[in-house]
Amino acid sequence: MNYRGTLIAVKDIGKAQQFYHEVLELEVVMDAGEHVQLTEGMFLQTVESWGGFINRTSKDIVLENNAIELYFETEDMEAFIEKLAARKEIDFLHPVMEHSWGQRAVRFYDVDKHIIEVAESLTSVIKRFIDSGLTIEETAERMGGDVGYIKAALEQAND
Repeated sequence: MNYRGTLIAVKDIGKAQQFYHEVLELEVVMDAGEHVQLTEGMFLQTVESWGGFINRTSKDIVLENNAIELYFETEDMEAFIEKLAARKEIDFLHPVMEHSWGQRAVRFYDVDKHIIEVAESLTSVIKRFIDSGLTIEETAERMGGDVGYIKAALEQAND
């Protein structure tokens, strides 16, 4: 068994495709009209088509359910925050926040009210803490992780 991605139902596939390309830089892998595959394992399908697949009407498809989120990471949180700030149509759930382990994140809705979270990668958090003068041990303590994980992340980042 292999997980291949996430499919979301959308009202207007063109608008959704444009949003995911412009905001999250996802590219079209395959476009079958009412079904579009994007990079990063993301799939878009029209509400009508999706309803047919699951034997429901489009009225049965609830888009703004606040029960799941699509999670993305970035290596450059500052640049992403600037990109979002330039887009007036973004509907934020909250401004950029910092979790107790030091990872910064922002949550907002896409054009169909699916929640999107974009957070800085944990490797970026680790590098930020190390660059600020924390030791590997202090970084592990600050993040609530272990020293082995911190060391492995730093080694991977240097490869």
